Amino acid sequence: MANHNNYITLLMSFYLLSSVPTLSLAEINLPLKAVNLGNWLVTEGWLEPSLFDKIPINKDLLDGTQVQLLSTKLNKYLCPENGGGTIVVANRTSASGWETFRLWRITESSFQLRVFNKQFVGLENQGQGNTIVAVSTNPGDSETFEILRNSNDSNRIRFKASNGLFLQAQTETIVTADYEGSGWEDENPSVFQMKILSDKYLKGEFQLTNGYGPDKAPQVMQNHWNTYITEEDFKFMSANGLNAVRIPVGWWIVSDSPPKPYVGGSLQALDNAFTWAEKYGMKVIVDLHAAQGSQNGNEHSSTRDGYQEWGESNVQETVDVIDFLASRFAKNPSLASIELMNEPLAPGVNLDTLKKFYSAGYDAVRKYTTTAYVIFSNRLSADPAELLSFASAFDRVVIDVHYYNLFTDLFKNMNAQQNIDYIYNQRSSDLSTLNSANGPLTFVGEWTCAWGVSGASMQDYQNFAKAQQDVYGHATFGWAYWSYKHAEDNPWSLRWMIENNYINLKET
Repeated sequence: MANHNNYITLLMSFYLLSSVPTLSLAEINLPLKAVNLGNWLVTEGWLEPSLFDKIPINKDLLDGTQVQLLSTKLNKYLCPENGGGTIVVANRTSASGWETFRLWRITESSFQLRVFNKQFVGLENQGQGNTIVAVSTNPGDSETFEILRNSNDSNRIRFKASNGLFLQAQTETIVTADYEGSGWEDENPSVFQMKILSDKYLKGEFQLTNGYGPDKAPQVMQNHWNTYITEEDFKFMSANGLNAVRIPVGWWIVSDSPPKPYVGGSLQALDNAFTWAEKYGMKVIVDLHAAQGSQNGNEHSSTRDGYQEWGESNVQETVDVIDFLASRFAKNPSLASIELMNEPLAPGVNLDTLKKFYSAGYDAVRKYTTTAYVIFSNRLSADPAELLSFASAFDRVVIDVHYYNLFTDLFKNMNAQQNIDYIYNQRSSDLSTLNSANGPLTFVGEWTCAWGVSGASMQDYQNFAKAQQDVYGHATFGWAYWSYKHAEDNPWSLRWMIENNYINLKET
C-alpha cells in the first residue's frame, strides 16, 4: 500500500510539473519600463571620457584614429594610389577619403596604417624592398612603423620602418623607407605634419583596453565594472518606477581570457546585475551590443577602426555567444529577453545574412528556454518594417526600434514644440505600423530626452519626456531610455533627469 501511495504521489508530481504554464504577459509586467546601462560592460567613451585620461603615452593615437599626412618638403599629402592596392604617393594638394589613414596601435609608439580600401601601408615584397605600398590585408612587421613625434610640435612626425630606416617622400611619386638622416626642418623628406581628424576619434572598448595595454587594462576595467553600476543603482531604479534594465554586452564576455586586447571579468558584473535585479524585482534584457567584426562600425560595437566587418563568416561565432548567454541565464527568474544583436548597419550587413543569424540565434535561445523573449534589432538606415513578416514566424519575438530626435538634418531647426509634435504624430504613426495584431511585439530599445533645441526650458523637457512616454508606452514589449548615467549632468542621464524632476516614471 505504501508503494502504491508513493506511485500515486509520483504521478501527481509529474502531472503538476508538466502543467506548469509558461509566463504570461501580465506575470512579467509588459510593457517594460527600462533603462540602458550603457558604458558599463561595453565602453562608450563619450559617456565617461575620464576612463581614458590615464593612458600614459600617445593617448591621442588610439586604434581607429584617422590621420592625414602632409610632406613638409613637398607640401603634398600622402595617398595610397587608387585608395589602396598599389604604391603610396605624395602628390595630393588636399586631403579627403583616400588621403586618410586609420591607425592600428601595436605598442605605445608603433602603429599600422590602414587605407581606404582596407589594405595596410608597408614595405614592398613583404619587407624585402624599400618602396612604400598599400597591398597587404594581413599586416605584420613590414607594415608596422614606429612614430616619432617632435618634442615642440607633437603633430610633426617621422616614421621608422621595420628595416630601421625612415619613410621619406623623395618625389611626388616616389615614397620609400630608406632615409638615414635626422632633423625636423621642413626640407627634410622624412618629416610629415600629421592632422588628426577629431570628429573621427573612437573611444570604445578596443581603444580603451589596447590603449592601457595588457598590464594596466585588467585593473582599469575591473575598477570600472565595480564602481560604474552598483546595487545601489538597482535600488534607485526600482524605487523610481523602472522595472527592467537593458544591459549591453560584448562578444568577449564569454571568456575569462578573451583575445587581446580585451580582458575578462565583465561576466561577473553581469552575474551581479541578475542578483540585484532579482532582489529589487526587476527584469533583465541582455543585449549583444558588440559582435565580433563590428556590425556597424561604431565605437559602441567595439570596432577597432570604424569599419563594419561583421558578415557571413561571423554568424556561427556570434550564435555561439548567444548560446553561452542563454545557457547561463535561461533559468534565472529575472531574465526577460536576449537581444541577438544591437543596431546592425544597412546595407553593410546583408539582410539575408542577418536573417540567417537571427534564425540560428533564436534556436540557440530556445534550446534553454521557451519563455524568454528573443529580440531582433532593426537594421540602421533600413525600412523599419523589413523584419515584420520574417519575425512573425517565430514565437515570443520582439522587434527593437531606436527613436532619437537627433543625428539627422530633419531635427536641426526644430523648436521644442515641433519636436514634441513629431513624437505625437510621426513616431506614433511609425510605431502603429509595427504593432501588427498577429506579429512580433515591439520595443523602443533606445530613446532619450537629449535633443538639438537650444535654450529649452525645464517645462519643455518635461513635455518632451511626457510625449515620448505617452507614445512609446504603446510599444507592446516596452521601452528603454538611453542611458542611465553620463559623466555630465544632462538629459543623456536618466538618473539625473529623475533626481532633478525632469521626468517622473512613477506616474506612467
